[in-house]
Amino acid sequence: MDIAALITWVITALGGFYLLGTWLAKGGARGGNSHLPVPVIFGHFALAAIGLVVWIVYVIADKDALAWTAFALLVPVALLGFVMLARWIPVYRGRATASTAPSTTASASASAPGSTSVSAGGQAALAERHFPLAVVGAHGLFAVVTVVLVLLTALGIGES
Repeated sequence: MDIAALITWVITALGGFYLLGTWLAKGGARGGNSHLPVPVIFGHFALAAIGLVVWIVYVIADKDALAWTAFALLVPVALLGFVMLARWIPVYRGRATASTAPSTTASASASAPGSTSVSAGGQAALAERHFPLAVVGAHGLFAVVTVVLVLLTALGIGES
């Protein structure tokens, strides 16, 4: 089960890297261009990366304390992930409704350097509007599976 958790964790991380790269490429780290707070994004990333390293060491060393440490790191990662999901859902819904209406660009923002376009609903084009639903969903699904597998492994369930 520890190898299955490692595989799901790596798949989750790949999806997370894609989302982080998209967010950064679309200017998410710039102030006012995202509803996702920079500390939450990078805290989620850092704790997940540290947890993955701890899990890899656990798989190699097979020390129970490392499994519990990895699980303890996953708890705040999951909480931060839920915070980001809750803040992303309205942005996604706004994108879905804006795509049915013709898109306009504010003339004042078009002339200002580094400005963002405005959707038909008047909401600035946020970096997270570019997240594909399938990637967000897969990232969340694999994250939940990873947390469950890590917990089951730490509890010793499924050992041979």
